[in-house]
Amino acid sequence: MAPANIPPAHASSDDQVLVLGRISDDPRTHHEQLKPLLDYVVPRMRDVGITEGHILMARDVQQMTSYLRRGRVDWVTETAGAAMRLQERAGARPLLLTERSGADHYRGVFFVRRDSGIESLADLKGRTVAFQNTASTSAYFAPAVELLDAGVPMEILLSPMDRPGPDSVGYLFARTELNIATWVHKRLIDVGVISNLDWEDARRIPPAFRNDFRIIHQTPDYPRALEVVRGDLDPKVQARLREVLLEAAGDPAARQALQLFFGTTGFQPIDAESRRALDHLRRGVLRVREQIE
Repeated sequence: MAPANIPPAHASSDDQVLVLGRISDDPRTHHEQLKPLLDYVVPRMRDVGITEGHILMARDVQQMTSYLRRGRVDWVTETAGAAMRLQERAGARPLLLTERSGADHYRGVFFVRRDSGIESLADLKGRTVAFQNTASTSAYFAPAVELLDAGVPMEILLSPMDRPGPDSVGYLFARTELNIATWVHKRLIDVGVISNLDWEDARRIPPAFRNDFRIIHQTPDYPRALEVVRGDLDPKVQARLREVLLEAAGDPAARQALQLFFGTTGFQPIDAESRRALDHLRRGVLRVREQIE
């Protein structure tokens, strides 16, 4: 899939243009979610020379890494796990935590059927796990790190019908939380992993399923999402962008744009505890890339 330039994005070497990026498998929908906030931000950055805003989508982390290195993207909104990959590969700098639906942190939840006989991560060798997708923090990166820390080798499966070796856990990606729940409920997969927020959402875990499930493990808390900027972005532009975003939640004019921006309810400074969590996640993402992918 080619990058979606809607409208065509220009390189950030044009100091008057602020380019917002997103890794996307649905560029048109994401463009509609991103543009209202960009339209809110740009007029409030004229004092640092910004007069235009463009959006540039990437199909994956590798492509977004290239855009950041080449100065084609200034600001990226992403999950914490994907943001840490961009920090490691392209020198992206975390700017702010993103609060969505009132939550700025979440964690991964491992769940099984009550009758599975599985009690802990130590019981997962020879079993199967369903993650969401390769960009998910709570439903891929964080739980994969937990499995590596528990000394459980991982191997990718071809389908839910495939089986791992006796000394490793097999994994695959189900794409949606409902798919994960359905696969576990139908015994196609032994273990599902979703966020604690999705665990409480009846649209993701139907109550009829939940009664048959139990949680066996939870990861530490991690930031839910991050706004990051390219490492060589003009400090004045970076500082003003941070200021505008921090003030947006208190501005009625930004309310609709924030809601469209993936249900954002505000942006928060990155505190010391969150930085420690992100550092741990960044190291974990490297391990996942080296030992699994």
